[in-house]
Amino acid sequence: MHVQEDSLEDQTTTRNFNPGELEDQGSQLKPKTLLENRYLVERALGTGGMGAVYLARDSRFSVTKYVAVKEIIAQVTDAALREIMVANFEREANLLASISHAAIPKIHDFFSINNRSYVVMEYIRGKDLESIVNENKENLSVQQIAIWGIELCDVLHYLHTRSPEPIVFRDMKPSNIMVTPENHVVLVDFGIAKKFQAGQKGTMIGTEGYSPPEQYRGESSPKVDIYALGATLHHLLTSIDPRDEAPFTFAERPIRQLNPDVSIEFETIVEMALQYNADERFKDANAMKEALIQVARQGGSGYHAKGTAAIIRDYEIKPLWDFECEDEIRGSAVVQDGLLYVGAYDNNLYALDATSGQFKWKYASEGGIAGTPTYFENSIFFGSEDHRVYAINALSGRVQWSYSTDGPIRSTPAIQDRHVFIGSDDEHIHIINTTTGRRATKINAGSPVRSKPLIINDGLYFGTENGDLFFADFNGKIRWRANAKRAVTSSPSINNGVVYFGSLDGQFYAVNAQTGWPMWRFRMERGTISSPFVTDQFAYIGSADGNIYCINLQTSKEAWHFSTGHQVSSSPLLHNDAIYCGSVDNNIYCLDAKTGNLRWKFDTGGAITGSPTIANNILYIGSLNHFLYALPI
Repeated sequence: MHVQEDSLEDQTTTRNFNPGELEDQGSQLKPKTLLENRYLVERALGTGGMGAVYLARDSRFSVTKYVAVKEIIAQVTDAALREIMVANFEREANLLASISHAAIPKIHDFFSINNRSYVVMEYIRGKDLESIVNENKENLSVQQIAIWGIELCDVLHYLHTRSPEPIVFRDMKPSNIMVTPENHVVLVDFGIAKKFQAGQKGTMIGTEGYSPPEQYRGESSPKVDIYALGATLHHLLTSIDPRDEAPFTFAERPIRQLNPDVSIEFETIVEMALQYNADERFKDANAMKEALIQVARQGGSGYHAKGTAAIIRDYEIKPLWDFECEDEIRGSAVVQDGLLYVGAYDNNLYALDATSGQFKWKYASEGGIAGTPTYFENSIFFGSEDHRVYAINALSGRVQWSYSTDGPIRSTPAIQDRHVFIGSDDEHIHIINTTTGRRATKINAGSPVRSKPLIINDGLYFGTENGDLFFADFNGKIRWRANAKRAVTSSPSINNGVVYFGSLDGQFYAVNAQTGWPMWRFRMERGTISSPFVTDQFAYIGSADGNIYCINLQTSKEAWHFSTGHQVSSSPLLHNDAIYCGSVDNNIYCLDAKTGNLRWKFDTGGAITGSPTIANNILYIGSLNHFLYALPI
């Protein structure tokens, strides 16, 4: 279902929904109906016998934020049956709330009004695959279908490997698969998805033609989704709807006889997924995905071939080298003159050969190193949780001086005019001479400072754990203060006279660089400690809600977002036309900067909280599994 973001034609007064006002208690909600004093219904996206799905606006946001509101009307006289219907609907809401994947809509809210229940979820723009097949007079691109198949295998693998219980979708079919404007697939309608328990039987639920034999017997396992995906691919490749044919008769409609553009290999994959006996199908969705990737390598050119290559790189990327520290790497690395410097929670600052990963030296402080070291004139400067700032000779690893504060240091130093600017948990910014290690002055911030100071001309911007963003001069005088509702651990960025920063209050702020006056703010679903990467047009930032966001600076609206499997503490890095960012789900992601499409990802085996560094076409990233990785880009 594709819906344009046009405005309401008639901006008349809205009223909160009272179901008692409807003459027909099963009737459809009208435009401008206000649910829960929050969700303003614009129109129906689709209707069914038990309710509808509506396009609505979340009125709590000053910017236009569309959501999809799914409704079920328990219009039955049997109280027990009504209770079962509502319980099943609540189960769908709770199931969606427990999972996070780029190809699964996010759930925002759930509530009931008399005999109607509602779940509010992410609105997915685009068209479903059934509509796309029906609208195309010719066969769809085989290469494109392979790419969609790869993405569908990926989301099925995610569902089937959930802990403690796998989730079986049970209704894979073209009408339940949305294709976004960016050409990605999203699974919708989790109404009959369920957690899998071995040996459990139930009523036959699914769609005739797409469901395997065991599902007709009330049995369910992850392999029913593999069969249904095979049936879906058969439909896409041949344009023949299996609901119009007798069940389990795909072998009577050989794909290559109906579509000669399909390779023998692709046909074989679909046939294997459609085996009558579950044991003869692919062992899991990941095995089917690997097979589809081999097919995708073989054909196509232009746009679709590029998309395929991007997916394939996910499986081909291998580290050039890795280096193991004695504890977690929470910060980022810096590369200078062929050497890489990185701190770890084993208290050491390491120096490695950036090309080979060969160990050069290490310097032991007396506390963990959370920030990123900074290079200046043959010296490396960093702070430690032992309360001190260090200056180390970049070649020898010998200490040149150390400077003591009254609290742990988790900030990254900035250098300007031969002075180190660094925050401390002692609630001050310390300004230290790079040569002598003596303090020039310090600025009282009123709470711990963990963000990296941003220095522009004769002033510096920095955030505090009290929720303040300060602009001060080098003498320590505060020129202005902007306030967020929670901590500003995110380091600020500036572009065209505007300072941008994130907060744990879930907001991304834009304030005037000279006055601190707020210009706009963008709301995320959770807070952030990620620092934004800002260009003339866009800002990129990660969030604890698991997303990497691209925000249009002219409109203050989301351009795109990419969902990872966990919170994003890492700060995005733009290099050429790609965004690189880590996640606590263990992966470093490479995304297309314009669309947010995944190009590749690499699983480090441990959560990533630091940010990537790129030098000489090598990406360096540390992980909480104690390893630093060098990856080719």
